[in-house]
Amino acid sequence: MFEAITDEEQRGQVGIGTLIVFIAMVLVAAIAAGVLINTAGFLQTQAEATGEESTAQVSDRLQVVSQSGNVTDNTTDNVRVIDELNLTVAQSPGAGNIDLNQTTVELVGTGGQESFELGGSESNINIFTGDPGDVVLTSSSDRADIGIDLSSTQYNTDQNGELRGGDSLTVTFTTPSGATTSAELRVPTTLTDEQDSVRL
Repeated sequence: MFEAITDEEQRGQVGIGTLIVFIAMVLVAAIAAGVLINTAGFLQTQAEATGEESTAQVSDRLQVVSQSGNVTDNTTDNVRVIDELNLTVAQSPGAGNIDLNQTTVELVGTGGQESFELGGSESNINIFTGDPGDVVLTSSSDRADIGIDLSSTQYNTDQNGELRGGDSLTVTFTTPSGATTSAELRVPTTLTDEQDSVRL
């Protein structure tokens, strides 16, 4: 059934051929394994980065604690108006550090739409906790008062950016990670002379 090989030289050639085929198979398998390992590592790194960015977009949000407006007289038509917004903000639960200087604000209302970065000429930031001049919220106990001067924005240029009785305004904060928080502000129908500020 099997042919006996009596020639020793022929037996050696068969063994060398088998060894070459075996080494080639090992090399191909090693190269394929290396490619698979590199691809798996790249995919793992990319998945981790995507997961961290997605988590930041969901959790690194601002939370509006209180909202009010400064009431003053409009000298043009002698009515009471709101010329400045005051919003107290904090980190949302589970949020990381939030740099308020890199946070953008969007105002949307009956007077139009306006977007700008905090810390510019349209706004000022005062953090109650932490070092003076520090505009980064680092813990859930930090509070920052954000003042938005409506008269210095392009919003509602016909009324110098001011809000009047019955007006509404949506303020949207977007943190550097892309997480957004919106607050709906509604001005009372009547603003009296006794009011210096009013809750919105």
